[in-house]
Amino acid sequence: MDTAIRIRNVSHRFGEEGEARNVRALLDTSFDVARGELLCLIGPSGCGKSTLLNVVGGLLAPTAGSVEVKGKKVAGPMPRDIAFVFQENALFPWNTVRENVDLGMRFQGVARPERAERAQRALEAVGLKDFADHFPGQLSGGMRQRAALARALSLQTDILLMDEPFGALDEQTRMILGEDLSVLLAATRKTIVFVTHSLGEAVFLADRFAVFSARPGTIKQVITVDEPHPRKPEFVTSEKFTKLRNQLYALLHDEIRKTMSAESARPATPGALS
Repeated sequence: MDTAIRIRNVSHRFGEEGEARNVRALLDTSFDVARGELLCLIGPSGCGKSTLLNVVGGLLAPTAGSVEVKGKKVAGPMPRDIAFVFQENALFPWNTVRENVDLGMRFQGVARPERAERAQRALEAVGLKDFADHFPGQLSGGMRQRAALARALSLQTDILLMDEPFGALDEQTRMILGEDLSVLLAATRKTIVFVTHSLGEAVFLADRFAVFSARPGTIKQVITVDEPHPRKPEFVTSEKFTKLRNQLYALLHDEIRKTMSAESARPATPGALS
C-alpha cells in the first residue's frame, strides 16, 4: 500500500489530570490511509474523530504518539499538503464565490494569473462556474458547501480532511453531494479523510470506514467497502449496501449506549437545564 498518512499510537487529553475539565478524548489509535483512498471516521459523539482529524492536519499536537503525512512528521499545519473542509463553510459573506476561492490561494502565495485559472477549474469541478460572481448569501446551503470544496480543491493539495462537511444539510442534498464527491475522487484520486455521523454516508462514500469506540476513542474495527468510484445511486438500494450499513449499525450500537450512559451519569452543571 502506498501510504499517504501514517498514524501511530495517537492519544489526546484535553486539560491536565485532576482538573475538573480534564477529558481523555483519544486513546492509542493507529492506522494508515492509502494514497487515493477515501477513509471515513465514524463513531459516537465525543469519541475523538474530529480531534484526530485536527491532529492529522497539524492543528492540534497529540498528547502521545505521532502522525506522518507523505513521509514527513506532522509538527504543525501543512498547507501545501493538506486542505480542510469543515461543517461550517467559513465563506466570507462580503466576497463573491470566486473571491472566496481566490483567497486561500493568496495565503498560499500563488501568483494572480495561476489563481484565476485554478479558481475556474475548481468551480467547474463542483458545478459552480455560473455562480462565480454570486455572494454566499445568494446561494443555497448545498451550493455554499460546494464553494467551500472548490476553495479546498484550488489549493491543489494531495490530501483533503473533511469534518462533517454535509452535516448541516438536508438528507437529499447530502446524497447528491456525496455522489459528486465520489465522482471527484474517481477523477482526482485525492486522499480524503472524512468524518461523519451518518451510517449511509459512510457506506456510500468510503473505500474503508474506521469505527470508533466510545470515549476515549480508539479504533474498534476497520471495514473495506469493495465498490469502485464513482459510486452509482443504485448502490444505495443494493444488498451489499444494506449488509454493510447493518454491520456498521451493529458495531456502533453498544458504543452509542455507552456514550449515552456516561452522559446521563455526569454531574449536572450548575444552572444547566435538567
